[in-house]
Amino acid sequence: MNVKTVSQYIASFSKEHQTMMKQIRSAIRSAAPRAVEKISYKIPFYEYKSPGRKGRLTYFGAFKNHVSIFAWGKEVNKFPELKQYQTSKGTLKFPLGTKIPVALVKKVVKARMKELDKATKQA
Repeated sequence: MNVKTVSQYIASFSKEHQTMMKQIRSAIRSAAPRAVEKISYKIPFYEYKSPGRKGRLTYFGAFKNHVSIFAWGKEVNKFPELKQYQTSKGTLKFPLGTKIPVALVKKVVKARMKELDKATKQA
């Protein structure tokens, strides 16, 4: 798949995948309106720019049976709400056809932004 925009990426999947990814995209944009949307590693990527620093905010992607959001950082994996979802280090999986927990996605994105801001202040 050789897509150049997030819209093209989303459109290249089934309607079920598209619905879920549109919810994730909307949640990310709401939580981080100044994040720059790109394609990186062939999936949607959001770069967060805080004063004097750029950082990897989050990625998301579609797979055969699920949609995932990828958000690195120490704080992200501490939320108790994550226990009800399949997770691994920095990855949160939502089975295909399930409702995206928009509030949780926003919380994860905001936590990641705080980490990046804190790292900038310490640098």
